[in-house]
Amino acid sequence: MKQEENQKAWTGHPRPQMRRKEYKILQDGWELNSRPIRMPYPPQSRLSGYDGPVGDELCYTCKFSVPDEWKEGRVILHFGAVDQIAQVRVNGADLGTHEGGYLPFSFDITEMLLQESYLELTAIDELSKDYPYGKQCKKPHGMWYTPVSGIWQQVWLEHVPDLYIEKLEITPSLDSVKISVSCNKIPEHIRVVITLADGKTLEAESADGNFEIEIPNPRLWTPEDPYLYDLMVFAGADCVQSYFALRTIEICRMDGVHRVCLNQKPIFLHGVLDQGYFEDGLFLPESEAGYEQDILNMKRLGFNLLRKHIKVEPECFYYACDRLGMLVMQDMVNNGSYHFLRDTALPTVGLKHLKDTHRNRSPKVREVFRKHTRDTIAHLYNHPCIVAYTIFNEGWGQFLADEMYDMVKKLDSTRLVDATSGWFVQKKNDFDSEHIYFRLKKLRPKERPLFVTECGGYQYLLADHFYGKKEYGYGACKSSGELTSRIEEMYEKMILPYIRGGVCGCIYTQLSDVEGEINGLYTYDRKVCKVDAQRLRKMADRLKDKKNFDK
Repeated sequence: MKQEENQKAWTGHPRPQMRRKEYKILQDGWELNSRPIRMPYPPQSRLSGYDGPVGDELCYTCKFSVPDEWKEGRVILHFGAVDQIAQVRVNGADLGTHEGGYLPFSFDITEMLLQESYLELTAIDELSKDYPYGKQCKKPHGMWYTPVSGIWQQVWLEHVPDLYIEKLEITPSLDSVKISVSCNKIPEHIRVVITLADGKTLEAESADGNFEIEIPNPRLWTPEDPYLYDLMVFAGADCVQSYFALRTIEICRMDGVHRVCLNQKPIFLHGVLDQGYFEDGLFLPESEAGYEQDILNMKRLGFNLLRKHIKVEPECFYYACDRLGMLVMQDMVNNGSYHFLRDTALPTVGLKHLKDTHRNRSPKVREVFRKHTRDTIAHLYNHPCIVAYTIFNEGWGQFLADEMYDMVKKLDSTRLVDATSGWFVQKKNDFDSEHIYFRLKKLRPKERPLFVTECGGYQYLLADHFYGKKEYGYGACKSSGELTSRIEEMYEKMILPYIRGGVCGCIYTQLSDVEGEINGLYTYDRKVCKVDAQRLRKMADRLKDKKNFDK
């Protein structure tokens, strides 16, 4: 891909829920270890164009300038994500350090600016298990993939007034919305303007930045009608544009069975595992449109939910889910230790009970995970597409899951929580969560809704679209027809008969192939759909049939 083509690839606002008119994406002129690199792609990816070695220390540099009209007010430097530790300098001044790898951070650089400024970022990425690392592995194999280092999301500048809005927190119901506005200084008053579904506007003012506004003739958000209300927020000279939706997600008891309900109506969570890996960009598609294409492809197959698997995406992904009507189950990103025998092999054959009081006892590992969980929820809180969180997946990094469940519920009581996805269940969870591979099983829902949070994973190799070294998956198929039949059989025998008794959803593994893992519904390059789309849509219609919820 040519450099000029790349400049057109990532042009949407990096923060769609707090948009200001004056911003600038820094894409040109970047170097990594004195070699050119295309942004915002990670250096291990083909799209980055980077031809040097990727070690544990990565030194990025970039020259930039700001428009003359930005001389009044403040200039904020934003990073979408840098893996794992980022040390930032502008014109030789140290701005600070950020630890993590999946979440945004920013610095006020107003006092450091020159006519032409020089940005330096040193990323330290030893793939330390102290920090969230997801599926990254220094020696990729099976379900562990090529690692990603350094900058892998947009770097951008934003011009704000001296008094500016720092944060919005938006909590919807079925007929009203609560809005909390935080500023860097105390304003005289804050005003919000909502555009209603009929085109009229609704205005309100507040001295403390807290609003509770009833919405007349509410139009609810659903996957079939993902309606978003436009929102403008004013504080002093500052103005940000945002949006919200009216919707609720909860568990209700109906005819003696606990059901997951969207807007107080039962819904079957027909989902697919989405790991967010791409053949040419690794952690990123070639452009923002790649996310939209994945979402639309899954909707065409009849799915209504993506389980975002132990990865936090750029905000444009969640914005696309909000706009296009795709539910999201957001995983927290694991850190801490992983042991194949304890965490995968033995539970897969049935040894799924393990107390987690003494798991991952390192104080640093625990505190990093707690902080990353808190920050992830705060970062994504306003997106209506997100209806559930996964805290621990298959015991990876698991510790004190009941305490973590309580923490997450206190932070966000408006979503559902799967504290222990797959196994090592403790006392607290909103679901009975099971992972079922290799066999079809008779399900026995109990008091809580039963959610098959991973299943299927049938492999089908298309040699011209294989990008790994060794094939990995479950139950090899020789054709698209055979793969489709295996999937239909799984739903027919293991899911459909048990919805009436309390099975609330299932997550098929997975959206696309990833490197050597060939159990995707699409190939890794997204060029081929490996299943019969019409047959899967018919199955989806059966899963969502309202008759399934009749006692």
